[in-house]
Amino acid sequence: MTDDTNLEAAVFRRLLTHLQHRTDVQNIDLMGYGGFCRNCFYKWYMDAAAEAGNPITKQEAQMKIYGMSYEEYKEKHQTPASPEQLNRMNESVKKNNH
Repeated sequence: MTDDTNLEAAVFRRLLTHLQHRTDVQNIDLMGYGGFCRNCFYKWYMDAAAEAGNPITKQEAQMKIYGMSYEEYKEKHQTPASPEQLNRMNESVKKNNH
């Protein structure tokens, strides 16, 4: 690994720790403002693992990103999305097409 790769990996681990701590920040809000959320991260993680020749299951990827099963996370932390949140997310996701 290059020095940059080590730094990037450390930053990613720190981001995951931060998101696992900040369960008050809903996925819908991350999507609404940033165009990505924890679900995107687990899907990207799965893609990267497969590209590296080490495929993992959806559940394994979710455990890495959420720090628990997705079902447990939803039960403990996810709240229903408001119409405003859904509208903001839809507008934000449109910007992802590049």
